[in-house]
Amino acid sequence: MKRSKTTALLLMGAAPLLFTACEPGPPTGQPDAVQEGLYTSVERCAEATGDAATCRAASEHAQRQAADAAPRYASRAECERDYPAEQCAEQRTSTGHSFIGPLMTGFFLSQMMGRNRPGMAPQAQAAPAFRDNSNGWLRSTGAPAAGRAGLTPVTATPDRATTVNRGGFGASGRNRSSAGG
Repeated sequence: MKRSKTTALLLMGAAPLLFTACEPGPPTGQPDAVQEGLYTSVERCAEATGDAATCRAASEHAQRQAADAAPRYASRAECERDYPAEQCAEQRTSTGHSFIGPLMTGFFLSQMMGRNRPGMAPQAQAAPAFRDNSNGWLRSTGAPAAGRAGLTPVTATPDRATTVNRGGFGASGRNRSSAGG
């Protein structure tokens, strides 16, 4: 009787490990990684990543988002206090509203790497980037706002891709173990 309780407890303790081993993951056992970069042109992006098609698509996607994500100013003079004069222009959002704001001067590209399974391409996300008067880079927080209120500073070095590890077996195991209390 005592042995069967001990065996049952051991099996219950090992069950999460057995189930985790059956989860789909990267085929090499390496954790997925996100490759991120701030690029000033499609050409610079292609040089850094070696993937011109993804860079072209990311730039086009960011350009379509640029007017909706750009900070809005009541006048050109207000815009020029934060951005170079040649970047401040009248723009139209996707809903047709016009405003004065800075033009997109670069784009962010984030790619989920490590998904090299047949039929699955790396997942890419893009967002417009704006360069201010102090040569700093800014990206949208997702909500359009007056002035710089809807932007957040970014410390990324332009035209360089950096890889950031995400997830992997250790992270998923930690998430499960802490949920049990």
